[in-house]
Amino acid sequence: MKHPSSRAYFAYWDRQRGTALAPERGAIEPSEVRELLGDIFVLSCDAAAGYPFRVAGTRLCALFGRDMKSVSLPALFATESRSECQDILGVVAEEALPLVAGVTGTLRGGPPAHLEMLLLPFAPRLHTPLSMTGSLAVVGPRIDSPLGELRLTAWRTLGRPSRRLRPRILRKWEVARGLVVYEGLR
Repeated sequence: MKHPSSRAYFAYWDRQRGTALAPERGAIEPSEVRELLGDIFVLSCDAAAGYPFRVAGTRLCALFGRDMKSVSLPALFATESRSECQDILGVVAEEALPLVAGVTGTLRGGPPAHLEMLLLPFAPRLHTPLSMTGSLAVVGPRIDSPLGELRLTAWRTLGRPSRRLRPRILRKWEVARGLVVYEGLR
């Protein structure tokens, strides 16, 4: 990770999870990451709704020049990066794997801005909506104008999965007339 706030937030998240795959949402205490809150967000893990922001820090809102609550994260990305963004959000939500991504953003009349996006899962709990947390921070000089479309440049999961990952592609096989097998589901 390049950005100090990404490293600090990941270290805090890692301490809070202990030996579990991910910490519970209640284990993250905002007062303990006070200086990082401007870059931090919480997303709803609702793929149908487009992974909307539930909470977004002030620096994050300033990057886009608006309040980010209920805005879909993949909708901020250019068309060619949108499906890949949805895929990595699915990996974090379904596989409980932390992930870091390089992102570039367009600026009016200027060079592209480079950002780092950290995505961290929360442990699922009964009767509560599934969510994830993360941060989005500028790597390099400060940005004074609102960002335009974002593009993914690279991404990787953090750490090694302790189990075999589920297939990401659903394949449909017709075995016999009237019987269909869907590979890749539980």
